[in-house]
Amino acid sequence: MAVKITYFVHGTTTDNEEHKGTGWNHGKLSKSGIQQAKELGKLVADKKFDVVFCSDLKRAVDSAELGFKDKYKIIIDKRIRECNYGKWNGKKKDWKNIDYIDKKYPDGENYKDVERRIKDFLDFLKEKYDGKHIAIVAHQAPQLALDVLLKGKTWQEAITEDWRKRKAWQPGWEYEVK
Repeated sequence: MAVKITYFVHGTTTDNEEHKGTGWNHGKLSKSGIQQAKELGKLVADKKFDVVFCSDLKRAVDSAELGFKDKYKIIIDKRIRECNYGKWNGKKKDWKNIDYIDKKYPDGENYKDVERRIKDFLDFLKEKYDGKHIAIVAHQAPQLALDVLLKGKTWQEAITEDWRKRKAWQPGWEYEVK
């Protein structure tokens, strides 16, 4: 059997609009982000999930609740939080993610650290939710880690091919844990 995952990113934040990297700061959904989160639940109303997981960071929790609270149980899990940019949490995003695959952000993590957290989370899902369809509401780095772990991409490929660079948002990305 397998765990089917539909992955959603949190709504737009005020930091996103100001081109800041929120990282481990909680962040706040902007007006458009609140509307996006509310609409998301409607856009995927035809899908059925056994449970919704979200990061413990406020922007993801708010997005999950606005989109799914009335329909699904929401479980908060800190393993699926964004990459810790350390000293750069909340700062203007003028760095290149590709530089931090192995090298840690100042006083923070690197993308391999995020990969380890997501691998642990996927192992948990396989053990506890085999045969189920779950939704995840989280961030950029955990989604890139899913591309690495489940789609066979390298970190360089995941970062370079990230849909955010093309502004190719969609209401959910599908993954499978076998």
